[in-house]
Amino acid sequence: SLRKPAVILCLLLSSTSLSPTRGQAMIPLETVKLWADTFGGNLYDTVTKYSGSLLLQKKYKDVEPNLRIQEVDGLELVKKFSEDMETMLRRKVEAVKNVVEAAEEADLDHEFNESLVFDYYNSVLINERDARGEYVELGAEFVLEPNAHFSNLRVNTSLSSVQLPTNVYNKDPDILNGVYMSEALNPVFVENFQRDPTLTWQYFGSSTGFFRIYPGIKWTPDENGVITFDCRNRGWYIQAATSPKDVVIVVDTSGSMKGLRMAIAKHTISTILDTLGENDFVNIIAYNDYIRYIEPCFKGILVQADRDNRKHFKQLVSELVVKGVGVVDQALREAFQILKRFQEARQGSLCNQAIMLLTDGAVEDYEPVFEKYNQLDRKVRVFTYLIGREVTFADRMKWIACNNKGYYTQISTLADAQENVMEYLHVLSRPMVINHDHDIIWTEAYMDSKLFASQAQSLVLLTTVAMPVFSRKNETRSHGILLGVAGSDVALRELMKLAPRYKLGVHGYAFLNTNNGYILSHPDLRPLYREGKKLKPKPNYNSVDLSEVEWEDRAEILRTAMINGETGSLSMDVKIPLDKGKRVLFLTNDYFFTDISDTPFSLGVVLSQGHGEHILLGNTSVEEGLHDLLHPDLTLASNWIYCITDIDPDHRKLSQREAMVRFLTGEDPDLECDEELVREVLFDAVVTAPMEAYWTALALNASEESERVADLAFLGTRAGLLRSSLFVGSEKVSNKKFLTPEDKASVFTMDHFPLWYRQAAEQPAGSFVFNLRTPEGPEGPGEPGVVTVSTAVAVTVDEKTAIAAAVGIQMRLDFLQRMFWAATQQCSAGDGPCPKSCQDGDLDCFIVDNNGFILISERPQEEMEDLLGEAIRSRLRYLAPLSLFSRVTMYDYQAMCTPPSHHHSAARPLVSPISALLTATRWLVNELLLFLLEWSAWGSRRAGHGAQAKAVFHHSHKQRKQDMLQPCDTEYPVFVHQRAIQEANGIIDCGACQKIFVMQQIPNSNLLLLVTDPTCDCSIFPPVLQEATEVKYNASIKCDRMRSQKLRRRPDSCHAFHPEENAQDCGGTSETCASLPLLLLPLCAWLLPPQLLR
Repeated sequence: SLRKPAVILCLLLSSTSLSPTRGQAMIPLETVKLWADTFGGNLYDTVTKYSGSLLLQKKYKDVEPNLRIQEVDGLELVKKFSEDMETMLRRKVEAVKNVVEAAEEADLDHEFNESLVFDYYNSVLINERDARGEYVELGAEFVLEPNAHFSNLRVNTSLSSVQLPTNVYNKDPDILNGVYMSEALNPVFVENFQRDPTLTWQYFGSSTGFFRIYPGIKWTPDENGVITFDCRNRGWYIQAATSPKDVVIVVDTSGSMKGLRMAIAKHTISTILDTLGENDFVNIIAYNDYIRYIEPCFKGILVQADRDNRKHFKQLVSELVVKGVGVVDQALREAFQILKRFQEARQGSLCNQAIMLLTDGAVEDYEPVFEKYNQLDRKVRVFTYLIGREVTFADRMKWIACNNKGYYTQISTLADAQENVMEYLHVLSRPMVINHDHDIIWTEAYMDSKLFASQAQSLVLLTTVAMPVFSRKNETRSHGILLGVAGSDVALRELMKLAPRYKLGVHGYAFLNTNNGYILSHPDLRPLYREGKKLKPKPNYNSVDLSEVEWEDRAEILRTAMINGETGSLSMDVKIPLDKGKRVLFLTNDYFFTDISDTPFSLGVVLSQGHGEHILLGNTSVEEGLHDLLHPDLTLASNWIYCITDIDPDHRKLSQREAMVRFLTGEDPDLECDEELVREVLFDAVVTAPMEAYWTALALNASEESERVADLAFLGTRAGLLRSSLFVGSEKVSNKKFLTPEDKASVFTMDHFPLWYRQAAEQPAGSFVFNLRTPEGPEGPGEPGVVTVSTAVAVTVDEKTAIAAAVGIQMRLDFLQRMFWAATQQCSAGDGPCPKSCQDGDLDCFIVDNNGFILISERPQEEMEDLLGEAIRSRLRYLAPLSLFSRVTMYDYQAMCTPPSHHHSAARPLVSPISALLTATRWLVNELLLFLLEWSAWGSRRAGHGAQAKAVFHHSHKQRKQDMLQPCDTEYPVFVHQRAIQEANGIIDCGACQKIFVMQQIPNSNLLLLVTDPTCDCSIFPPVLQEATEVKYNASIKCDRMRSQKLRRRPDSCHAFHPEENAQDCGGTSETCASLPLLLLPLCAWLLPPQLLR
């Protein structure tokens, strides 16, 4: 969140011009200018002395004959990056193809054996022992060792292991045969990893539910003792198994669906929604006496099944209530009409179309609807789900499915939903399987936190490449049997390393987006938010649109070109937020873009015009460079790739500097390094080496001085080299996190240059930028304020300018204050003794920066907030004519806000005893239903049904508890001083009185001196704080935004039908046998108020 304080500029906002004579009578203008010049001169002398900026500028000037500045060809750069990424991704595809071929060959050679007995490494049971100390069944010894390449998780790189969700019986004959067959993948996994050591996880997800993962790893159940991870629910599995689809879910909400039936129907819809992805389109229609769209805003259309819409639908489904009589023909007619309209308008997926019908079976008058809309070619598949144990209407439901190329299932318990919903995926996959079309799919960005929920796995963004695995046996060809999906993960940060940061300049960056316009990788993508002490993925983290990050692209020209896979460029004036949104840079950026062949991705490269499109090239001898590179105070950007150290196990223990030394000395010929970057580092090491001696001499002298000026000096170069030197003992440094990974804004990262470097690059030549860094965390306001001061070192060769480095110091605020008060003791010659002073109450004096934040005031620190309350109470409407500061409105389309309907009060149940009673009753009912469900599943062949039901209940309970924050759009103001105005004076009309002010620029800095008359109280004006406020949309605009169909590029392939498909393989009854508890559940549900079962 943005800081409230220290915005003084609004003091100026309601000003009108004042004649110099009257202003001078009250506040002597010449004296204020003298104070500003004196303070500025002393400040400049101090900062240049301690930073050594003039020395560094001279050192680069001395080597200008050996320098050249090369203009960056952005188009060639983006094409080169794209080719490198394509090469890397192609290697991943080859690995997955190897797994697919091996799996299909193994299936050809395998004969199904109903009585097969086979022990395998079960990921949950490995290394587990019983009470006697012996390994449990399926839990033999499995060697696990930490591996840096796999995030230091304990893995086995010789073998894979097999995971199964709790609701899949680990000795089911289908499972045993599949696991036995897939043992043939072990050597393929190992060979793939040896051939391409950059590979991460490889896996095979079976259509029967088991998941073979390499390297082998141990899984731990969640806090409820349940393994909920089911590979068949993952986006990579669903996208690889089926083509894109338009789906209309039609759900019966008549009175006969009350109680447990409605609970099962809701869970089934939620499960169906989980099988949809960004390339699919969906809507939900509820029917009883009449039909209604559960989201009225989506009436008559299909919407993209992205994460936002799926979550929205789930919320609406949870609120469904039952009443009336079910009339299905109207609902089916409406569903067919939607699908027809979208197909004719060339909207939606333009591939598979399906209707999902959920009812307890009391359907009539449906045949004429199918005859009218689906009789000829049956292009719309219909899948029917009979809810509950009643089988009276089973024949009708099966007829509907079998006559419309769909599938019929009966869902009697919550635990049945998962397996039965999966059947529709197998039907949709048939045409592709019969054709043997091995389409390669790439997923959107995602964080698979579920995969390693029990491991110390950092939440990293991934994409997965996946391919379907088919049965090639002739006897099952017409059935189109999908064996499963093979896949491999690619960490997006590893992909982005192929767009080296040093080639993009101070403000440049690279980004990736998908065919749907969603961000894969971008420096401004913020996928996590903080809830208490935990970082959690945002609900919509992987459906952030390019237009929500590059929001200056209002006409969506950039978005359209990239989605269409075009190669080209365009320029945009942009506002770049800095310092957690407190500041802003105005830049003109050039965007270069192209597609990445054989993927749905496009790559963009951004270079800022001017110095951002020039790269400085120097040269020096290896011997001289090595000597200066080894200085202990020199560090390199920790996650820039100077040398590749993460592939060969022998190299993983090396730091980047150690690897570079080995490379340069020829000690390790196997090391691969970026020779251009290494050459620039050596050059910078040589040029900046004298700074160490300079700073050391200053430190020796400073130890003898009575006054503490600076804590440390530092410099950074465009090659990621960082030098620093302490002027005080490390224990006395005010901001100990500065220049450490804990303070990411102060160091070089893959995404950004340091904040002090970026700010300095946009300051006028020779000018310093001052930035007040207030302490964060428990140390609080008691800690002294720290000011970071920096300036850029620019080099000009052949009329081209490039930023070579930035240099600065960290100084304590109290020293700055003393220097300022000393400067205000000066008086102009004509004034005689100072008639007015900043320290005796005659005047209020402030030093503010170019964004309006106060650095110095004569008021004590504890009074600052009250002072600011007064200072910023002014009328914004006077800002524009005054033109001292500009108010810039910034937008954040990735914000998280508190829902307005959320109740924070823990005392709410006390206010409403009935509410408390209903809550307790609802809990008891849930526990009773859970007990009965577990009892009913006890004797089931698939022993996990009870646990699965338990997981469903716990999950729904968690859903109600979480979501304290939800995604929203916000706007916030940033204030920027107009550089052209170096001095000004005027009055502020405060109603009963007028406040006089004088403003003067502090030379060679981004600071301003503001002097005001303290006698006039302006507290009548409400505060104007720099806070983010949620952008509220009225119902009409909100609906328009939700309905809008943004441009997207459809996947290249579609497999909707095949003439050899066996459409009569269309389902049957559920395997689960009836039991007394489940037969009694509808009665229990009927006796209780309906709201208790929602």
